[in-house]
Amino acid sequence: MLDYLAGLNPVLQALLATMFTWGMTAIGAAFVFLGRELDRKFLDGMLGFAAGVMIAASYWSLLAPAIEMSGSMGVPEWLPAVVGFLLGGAFLRLVDMVLPHLHPGAAEAEGPTSSMRRTTLLVLAITLHNFPEGLAVGVAFGAAASGFPSASLAAAVALAIGIGIQNLPEGTAVSLPLRREGISRARSFLLGQFSGMVEPVAGVLGAMFVIVAKPILPYALAFAAGAMIFVVVEEVIPESQSRGNNDIATMGAMLGFAVMMFLDVALG
Repeated sequence: MLDYLAGLNPVLQALLATMFTWGMTAIGAAFVFLGRELDRKFLDGMLGFAAGVMIAASYWSLLAPAIEMSGSMGVPEWLPAVVGFLLGGAFLRLVDMVLPHLHPGAAEAEGPTSSMRRTTLLVLAITLHNFPEGLAVGVAFGAAASGFPSASLAAAVALAIGIGIQNLPEGTAVSLPLRREGISRARSFLLGQFSGMVEPVAGVLGAMFVIVAKPILPYALAFAAGAMIFVVVEEVIPESQSRGNNDIATMGAMLGFAVMMFLDVALG
């Protein structure tokens, strides 16, 4: 697979990788067709797993290469990582403030007051928070084409696999609440998988951006990491522990971190 991908344009690589992550979201959303609610402990464990994957990916696939690249570019190693990381979190916070949205399990919507339906606000929240995941994959493939030893095609593929795995519970976390809102199973599935559609868009944009503007590559990697950590801390971890299954969610996070670390170190 790597040999095939190596012969493709980095933007096309990013598109194919994020189509995969979108597909995994769709598979997760398809759990709504099982006809019954998933066991809450299982779902919380899977959400914890997703959090662990995203935390590990933020360091191993994004921040570590950003730090290594900075040293070879003649700037302080810490500068792009710190600046990009904080900008990524600040960007997501700003979007949270200006875009009305509803987190899964929350009673009240966040952002400006809106007359939009709860279902629309819920899909908006997940779609918003899928953007940094697609961006991270796109930036990773763009970085792999930059020639820096710390950013390899194998590492970008590992990141895409990790993000895809953690998208399974995210798709489920969208479609099942929609079903509880009275939406049909088919429509709940469509809206659930739609939340992952933004990832190919973000992936292509991220790859194109870093290819054109190579000097900002370490900042872009750190930006994607900051955005993902913001999502984990604000949404994924609180949701995984909102029903009292703290230990299960925590062990899921440990397992997710270990799996992503293995993928990145073994493949990257």
